[in-house]
Order: sequence, then C-alpha cells, then structure tokens
Amino acid sequence: VLCSFATVAEDLNYCKPIVDNSGVIEIKDGRHPVIEKMLPSGSFVSNDTYMDKEDNRLSIITGPNMAGKSTYMRQVALITLMAQIGSFVPAQEAHIGVVDKIFTRVGASDDLSMGQSTFMVEMMEVANILKEANSLIVLDEIGRGTSTYDGLSIAWAVAEYIANKQKCGAKTLFATHYHELTQLENTLEGVKNYSIAVKEKGEDIIFLRKIVSGGTDESYGVHVARLAGVPKQVTSRANEILKTLERKNILSNKSIEKENKKQVAGQLDLYNFKLAEIAHELDKVNVNELTPI
Repeated sequence: VLCSFATVAEDLNYCKPIVDNSGVIEIKDGRHPVIEKMLPSGSFVSNDTYMDKEDNRLSIITGPNMAGKSTYMRQVALITLMAQIGSFVPAQEAHIGVVDKIFTRVGASDDLSMGQSTFMVEMMEVANILKEANSLIVLDEIGRGTSTYDGLSIAWAVAEYIANKQKCGAKTLFATHYHELTQLENTLEGVKNYSIAVKEKGEDIIFLRKIVSGGTDESYGVHVARLAGVPKQVTSRANEILKTLERKNILSNKSIEKENKKQVAGQLDLYNFKLAEIAHELDKVNVNELTPI
C-alpha cells in the first residue's frame, strides 16, 4: 500500500499534506484523483478550498447542472480522506485538520423492496447525518424528491441546523439548486456562498469548472436537456413555459410588495426584475468590451 502511495504521488504530481488538529481544511489547486486521470493530461481545472470551525463552516454551492459542483465537493472529501490514510494528495498544497468521520448525501437511490422511495432514502440519510455528524459533511442536493416548497423548506432548515454550532457546526459543503438558500450568508454566522463560473455565448453556455465566491440564480436546466438530446420541440416549449413562469413570479412579487407597502417611493427593486428578459440581456454585457459610444 505504501509503495503504491509513493508511486502514485510521484507519477501524478501529488503534494505532501500538513495534517494536524487545527480544524482547518485548506487546499490550493485541488484536483479529483479519479476524474483527472480520465481527462487529457493537464485539462482538469483545479480549485481552491478553505473551511474552518468559525466563519467558513458551511459552503453553499450553486450553479448549473454538469458544471462541476459534485466533482468539487467529492474531491475535497477524497483529499481529506487520502491525507488521513497516509497518502500524498492531488493538490499544490494541502492543510488538513483531522476529521473523525466524513458523511455524504449524494445521488438518488431507492429501496423498493423495503417500501422506501428515493425521497425516503434521502431523508433517512439526512436524519442520520444530523444525529451523528460533527466533522465533515458533503450534501449534494437536498429535498429534490418532493414539491418545490417542501424541498426548499427542508433544505433551508437542514442548512440552519448544520450552521448552528450548538446543534452541529460541522464543516459542510452543500450543493443546491434552491437559489433562495444563498440568502443565508447574510443571516447565519459561518455561511459562505460559492458558485461555478460559466460563460454565456449566445444560446450556449461554457462551463468554466471554476469555483468563485458568491451565489448564482441560474441553473440552465433547459440547456442541459438540449445537450442530452431532448428533442428541440420539447426544449423550445420548455423555454417558453420557463419565461411565462418567471414573468408570473415577477408579477406575483410586485403584487406582494404593493400589498405590504414595503417598496420605497421612487425606488425600483431590481432584484425582482432579475429574471426579466431585459435584465438577462444586460447580464450578458461585458462592460470592459463596450466602446465609449
């Protein structure tokens, strides 16, 4: 085993991690040890990570499907595990504070023979994590198997529970498509928002695979459906429905504001127009490329 560790470290340019009881997980240019071998040499996009027991306990990661959220989270867990079993790790530098357990809630599976649906299995795993975990948690989507409001409510409550140092306080990577959870950074101690960078090019998007600070409110699900080969007639119709739903959401938000009279006179609330087409077009503009005219 040790001979294999040494060979892999030499062949694949791994680094010697610092392992201690600091409670910090700091990784510079971390890579996924399996996926990087499946790609052409040098093409894997590395990412940095910083987590601790205080201000950086819970990382909420948003971004499109297929952009690399799961890869990023799993590589952090794998690097932590590799460091603690005596191996060098796929990174430029790594400082790993010892964790006693790594808990994961990843993927979708059911146990129909025991009468347990996919969502039931997911909730049972979440229940076990919340009762046991105090070191490192990897959560890849919570609350997908039920209605949007149910799922969002569960995901929100789980995030609040984990962020509470008295109840849990474990270092956690939490990937989600519930963009509303990015609000927690402003209300809960120890929560930080991250997202996967993308570049829009006309109707297409390019996944940059890079983790950046800040949340996002785009999932590009219809785009991914098109990439998967779903008929154009279906994806075009899905886009139409999406725009209709977004407009309804904007109108709904406006009526609620009017009712509550929370809107400041003469002050436009740009957030509620974020999904409007004009705002979407403005988002694509690169100010650095505009001429003075």
